[in-house]
Amino acid sequence: MSQNNFKRYTITSALPYANGPLHIGHLAGCYVPSDIYVRYLRSLGKDVLYVCGSDEHGVAITIKAKKEGKTPQQVVDQYHEIMKGSFQEFGISFDHYSRTSAKIHHETAQGFFKDLYDKGEFLEQSTEQYFDEEAGQFLADRYIEGTCPKCGNENAYGDQCEKCGSSLSPTDLIKPKSKLSGRTPVLKETKHWFLDLARYQSFLKKWIIEDHADDWKNNVLGQCRSWLEAGDGLQARSMTRDLDWGIKVPLNDAEGKVLYVWFDAPIGYISSTKEWAAENGKDWEPYWKDEDTKLVHFIGKDNIVFHCIIFPAILKTHGGYVLPDNVPANEFLNLEGEKISTSRNWAVWLHEYLEEFPGKQDVLRYVLTANAPETKDNDFTWKDFQGRNNSELVAIYGNFVNRAVVLTKKYFNDVIPERGELTGYDEEVLEALAGFPEKIASSIERYRFREALGIVMDLARLGNKYLADTEPWKVIKTDEARTGTILNIALNIAANLAIVSEPFLPFTANKLKELFGMDEFKWEESGQPELVKAGTVLGEMGLLFEKIEDKVVEKQVQKLMDAKKENEAANAPVPAMKDIITYDDFAKLDMRVVTVLEAEKMPKSKKLIKMKVDTGLGHRTVLSGVAEHFEPEFLIGKQVTMLINLAPRKMMGIDSEGMILMAEDKDGKLKLIQPHEGTASGSTIS
Repeated sequence: MSQNNFKRYTITSALPYANGPLHIGHLAGCYVPSDIYVRYLRSLGKDVLYVCGSDEHGVAITIKAKKEGKTPQQVVDQYHEIMKGSFQEFGISFDHYSRTSAKIHHETAQGFFKDLYDKGEFLEQSTEQYFDEEAGQFLADRYIEGTCPKCGNENAYGDQCEKCGSSLSPTDLIKPKSKLSGRTPVLKETKHWFLDLARYQSFLKKWIIEDHADDWKNNVLGQCRSWLEAGDGLQARSMTRDLDWGIKVPLNDAEGKVLYVWFDAPIGYISSTKEWAAENGKDWEPYWKDEDTKLVHFIGKDNIVFHCIIFPAILKTHGGYVLPDNVPANEFLNLEGEKISTSRNWAVWLHEYLEEFPGKQDVLRYVLTANAPETKDNDFTWKDFQGRNNSELVAIYGNFVNRAVVLTKKYFNDVIPERGELTGYDEEVLEALAGFPEKIASSIERYRFREALGIVMDLARLGNKYLADTEPWKVIKTDEARTGTILNIALNIAANLAIVSEPFLPFTANKLKELFGMDEFKWEESGQPELVKAGTVLGEMGLLFEKIEDKVVEKQVQKLMDAKKENEAANAPVPAMKDIITYDDFAKLDMRVVTVLEAEKMPKSKKLIKMKVDTGLGHRTVLSGVAEHFEPEFLIGKQVTMLINLAPRKMMGIDSEGMILMAEDKDGKLKLIQPHEGTASGSTIS
């Protein structure tokens, strides 16, 4: 079925985990591509529903909550608002953004589970699963880490190795350990409900490999084949988990069980649609149950199995739902040559970008599309970000539009001039203009957004070349009418550029829309030689893009380097233990609480501070190399720990009569070792 034969379109993008803010990897993976596609469909006048929402039931949520000392609900409330606000400010134009903690989602997901259960689709099995004896609970897949049996990655999760992309079971891991306690978990019997995927093997193989071999991306087909054509075929997969956070399994004998997050998360698209329909007086069912609806899932490659194998199996078994027409998954985006890592803070966070680059949403949208990981992993660098902005958006797109507008303001008082007799070159340019919309549309409809954006920029190049070739700033000296014709054509190229670039650069396109007084973006109108009429008064525009200086990107690179140093320091190995000593050796040490009476920096020394301390046995002078960590004034009056029977040592001509003890953390900072509350000077430490 061609693009124009569908009655409506339901477009989804993967539900982001509400355990942290959004970063550029998320955007490049599915949110920018899906928004481009949706904006294009809307410009065609199609009936489009674009839904998403926060995924709030993943184990990542409970891990984050434990780490931050919060409840899971507090965590999801915080990050749901951050993500929703960032999406809106960045111009991701969802029709509805929901959340899986919503009541309607719980009811919808439980309804799906109960429907499959009543049809006898689940295998009820008691199996041995990992249990943390210290924490007293079964461990969900992501609470277990170990060595991947396929690639040797020592930080693989219980459900997936993010290094090689292999799908795993917790028992596959070598040397598994609990993320709760760090201990090796034990196997303990528990009951769960499994979806027997083998039942859907033949259906899925035909639907994916045969029916969609020509229109699905190779990376998607390849990963599906690896599942469907494996020697042992598809295996039963548990759709429930032993957790206290999530959607309760709607069965009487399922106490302490919740739905597997990858059972409930895709159903979030449906519950989001229901919520949207209720709020807007619409009927939700046609968007999911009418065969004239085209369903497209935009995801990252790590979600392929769930959207192409498990969710379609659930929809098919439930019955009455359309299956996805396409699942255009992108590969991963790296950052400065390294994998994006939220735990290491190696990321460009969207909310921080919006604060630090105000008004430059389209620059990031452009770079992420021009460098999108559509067929293979790709890399984002700040130098490339700067280069594409300065040499493409500023020098090509912005330069063309700005020149056409400035010259019109200068020579024709902001009024689009009349178009006179056309030269052969004019007709050649207008003929080329007419062909651009179809080329761009063809690429968009095949989910080749990088290619489509390149054609959009070629249209801007056409406009630039036209002005450079016709030189209206020279022609005006002898032929005003000819100058008017040149600028009329140039401005019409710019107006057409506004329509075809709106899916990619919506904020820029809106500026052009206001410039030309256009009502709305209609794709069918693009390519017209006289899209804007002579006599139209141009509105205000300002610069579309501004040059980004070296110091701006250098600051961002330094920010990443600082994050790397902080992470390395935080994960630096603890110094090895010194040689074993006997109790008699320890008993020889006389450590006491002392009070600092006076403190001053030693002249001609960067490190030493001279202190007079009260040991309870009298006053002593001590020199300590802490001047780079503490100001002398800070130390006066403090109670610290001192080894008082250390033999005196002469330093810079002064006898130091003991040693102040300090703790040194992983990044080399010294901390005072102090009593918890006020203690008499001379109190012993044993």
